[in-house]
Amino acid sequence: MEKLNDFEVWFVTGSQHLYGEEVLKEVKEDSKKIVKGLNNSAQIPYKIVFKSVLTNPNSIKDFFQAANSNEKCIGIVTWMHTFSPAKMWIAGLKALDKPFVHLHTQYNKEIPWSEIDMNFMNTNQSAHGGREYGYIVSRMKKRRKVIVGYWQDSDVLEELGRWIRVAAAWHDAQGAKIARFGDNMRNVAVTEGDKVEAEIRFGYSVNGYGIGDLVEYVNKIDDKKLEQEVKLLKENYNIQQTIDEDFNQSIKTAIQIELGMRAFLEEGNFKGFTTTFENLHGLKQLPGLAVQRLMADGYGFGAEGDWKTAALVRAMKVMSKGLEGGTSFMEQYTYHLADDDMKVLGAHMLEVCETLAEETPFLEVHPLGIGGKADPARLIFNTPDKPAINASIIDLGNRFRMVVNDVQVETIDESLPKLPVARVVWKPQPDLKTAVKAWILSGGAHHTGFSQAINAKYMEDFADIAGIEYIHIGENTNISELKDKIKYNEVYYKLEKE
Repeated sequence: MEKLNDFEVWFVTGSQHLYGEEVLKEVKEDSKKIVKGLNNSAQIPYKIVFKSVLTNPNSIKDFFQAANSNEKCIGIVTWMHTFSPAKMWIAGLKALDKPFVHLHTQYNKEIPWSEIDMNFMNTNQSAHGGREYGYIVSRMKKRRKVIVGYWQDSDVLEELGRWIRVAAAWHDAQGAKIARFGDNMRNVAVTEGDKVEAEIRFGYSVNGYGIGDLVEYVNKIDDKKLEQEVKLLKENYNIQQTIDEDFNQSIKTAIQIELGMRAFLEEGNFKGFTTTFENLHGLKQLPGLAVQRLMADGYGFGAEGDWKTAALVRAMKVMSKGLEGGTSFMEQYTYHLADDDMKVLGAHMLEVCETLAEETPFLEVHPLGIGGKADPARLIFNTPDKPAINASIIDLGNRFRMVVNDVQVETIDESLPKLPVARVVWKPQPDLKTAVKAWILSGGAHHTGFSQAINAKYMEDFADIAGIEYIHIGENTNISELKDKIKYNEVYYKLEKE
């Protein structure tokens, strides 16, 4: 994830030569001051670079082409300080293949009522120029983010900062590689999907590797390195279990699998991976601890071969970099259906990321009861009572759909002595019955990307950039309206393909 620090967002201002060189100088200086102000805000996660004032079709096209080919540039902020005739933007917008924002703001916050004249009006006419620019972008059906408001206001900075994080995740996905160790869990439907269409739509590629390929890396781990890592592991987590020979051997095996996986993923420059308990030949235990720790380092993960969720978790990890709260692979496992206290228990066999932990996790070894392997090591913890989201991407055959549900995590008051796994309990919004019915009607998967660091607005921005369907289940969800939306969307996406 360190390479993300090099990301840049390019800022460009639209104008024209009609108003004279003095106005263009003022436009340029105002643009630089805005960019400086944006960069001084803690809400902006990556550096914004002012590039130019664009005043003719050739300079606009050259700028967009340069942005396309620049590896550091993750997206573009466009601002119309004056009126900028929009036909000048057509060739450039046609060439552009990176996400962009239309920042509809102006340099001055208030109208200087006693001093305003036509010179001021001509120079500060974002209200005019932004509509001209907005028209041509809409006419060309280019996807973009529109942010309206004064550039120093907190809500504008928050919205721009959020979009920049999403643009970083999108940029990270372009050319990303997801490794599948084994195949999908047999006969499961929702974890399947069109990997070719996913690469076309999202930019990442998915390829399968035999467990034997991974085992070779696991078996090559140096004993000295292994002992060092085992020692560090015991120092970093809580241990209450009796440390005997079986415990030590299980921990050693788990770390050996982790180091082998890490070597495989680093050498192949992968950003996410999947495993499945049905494909473990050559491994002594299910990779549970390894998955938890690799996710904590930023890798995307999906269980049972669920590559769509692995890619989604990676994207959510990139979006949430540096924010408070964890992000993880999750499964909606079982319900508590008490009349006045309905909620969901989320967990998996082992693989929940430790970034969700309320306190330092416990390191333990227990039987698993699935997979037919030795007792695996795992980290056990509860999750703090904060808002969160569950997000799912599904393949509907003719399109991808993202489904997102707002949830409220609750403290687990019970000790759960016979459930030694990482776990989360949450109440879905607006309530369990409505949320679950909406999720099922939308076709949402049982696997999700779960995050307490980001909210549904991030996911909506991501869906917009990707050009996929978006369903949000929250406090205002109405089942009848949702059914209608799904029907209307079906017609829209069918016509879009034609």
